[in-house]
Amino acid sequence: MKILIAEDDLVSRRLLEARLVKWGYDVVATSNGDDAWNVLQSKDAPRICILDWMMPGADGVELCRRLRKEAREPYTYIILLTAQQRDEDLIIGMEAGADDYITKPFKANELKVRLRAGRRIIELQNELIEARETLRDKATHDPLTRLWNHEEIIRILETQLSRAERERGYVAAIMADLDLFKKINDTHGHMAGDAVLRMTSQRILKQVRAYDSVGRYGGEEFLIVMPGCKREDAAANAERIRSCISMNSMNISEGVIPVTISIGAATNIGGKTCNAESLIRAADAALYRAKEKGRNRVEVAFDDDIGVA
Repeated sequence: MKILIAEDDLVSRRLLEARLVKWGYDVVATSNGDDAWNVLQSKDAPRICILDWMMPGADGVELCRRLRKEAREPYTYIILLTAQQRDEDLIIGMEAGADDYITKPFKANELKVRLRAGRRIIELQNELIEARETLRDKATHDPLTRLWNHEEIIRILETQLSRAERERGYVAAIMADLDLFKKINDTHGHMAGDAVLRMTSQRILKQVRAYDSVGRYGGEEFLIVMPGCKREDAAANAERIRSCISMNSMNISEGVIPVTISIGAATNIGGKTCNAESLIRAADAALYRAKEKGRNRVEVAFDDDIGVA
């Protein structure tokens, strides 16, 4: 684990650094508060800091205040190294955000124990963050395809529409539905159907831009949100997606399965209010027309299909 030392006394700094290296820590040593702050702003900043109370530049208490004001994550565990002995001084340090303190000259065993406590807190927080991110992932992603789930892709569309309204921009909603998907399940089995859905998801993701969003709207239906797309852009993007799905059969363990997809695209009317429900309804109406006209095609919504306020 990486540790930052901020100590202006050369002898004390080298003694402390040698001790920490012996215990297996990766040490970053600085001689003043300003250099220490720069280290803490780096991408791979140390998670544990030993800060001298009094040193040039920002002192240890000031660094504590800055770190806690940022409320950064992951957490940085701070030990103040101080010659101060008065209770009121120690209270100032703890109220500034220090987690612990050790007085000079430090005792090696005492420092070792306090560092062990800091590591335990850092490790516990890592576990909590990992558990939180796992729950967040489950709450926002479809478990089969790993795309955004129904609720999250609609939230993304609402967010993009709000931004487009402020900036008088465009957003495209593309509804894509696999043709005759029930026949795939009935002929090859539901595991084959699941494999087709996963492969379809991967093919769609390869055709969209990094800032587009793809979600599983439900069953074999997908919703793609494309900010900055006018009608002609949406039509071209939808056709590219249709082609990449329909051009090549899907080779899965159950066999080689030809798959086609029908798509309906709709865009907001630039600068006018349009809610997600209205845009999805318009894209769905265009999708229905694509199905009526023989499937494996793209249809674009008319202005009259799109509700505006």
